[in-house]
Amino acid sequence: MSLFVPKSDDSVIVRGAEAEVVGGAPVGVQLLADRSAAGGALSTVRVTLAEGADGARPHLHHTAAEMFYLLDGTAEILSGDDIVTAERGDLVIVPPDKPHAFAAVPDATADILIVITPGIERFEYFRHLQRIRVGEATPESILEVQERYDNHFLKSEIWEGRRG
Repeated sequence: MSLFVPKSDDSVIVRGAEAEVVGGAPVGVQLLADRSAAGGALSTVRVTLAEGADGARPHLHHTAAEMFYLLDGTAEILSGDDIVTAERGDLVIVPPDKPHAFAAVPDATADILIVITPGIERFEYFRHLQRIRVGEATPESILEVQERYDNHFLKSEIWEGRRG
């Protein structure tokens, strides 16, 4: 087992009211702390999903684990070949190289704190997704930045077939 030691002795304080938010309904992402702000230790965002909204399609990270903590609501989380239904207060940690995805269940919203460790610069990734949403970038452009953000998309029949 290895221990990652952050490269900073400074505390990181992020005021929720001052944090940048990208997107909105049906998916809003509050950018809390990126790798550079946290000395490399982690990256963290808060994702709010409208009823049944998809948060992220199936993907994996080669170098980082991803933690999902349900602040409120109910979400489906793909972890490998399993789909876990997580509710308020539940925690799911997906290790590196394990396929995962998440979405709010059809009749519920979800409010999720997501932490990736060790950190990956993710803020520009979420800004890129927003540019795709508003038509400033093509959907295919996300494939060009997979390596930069250690975010590798894949197919999952289990995920695609979950809602019949």
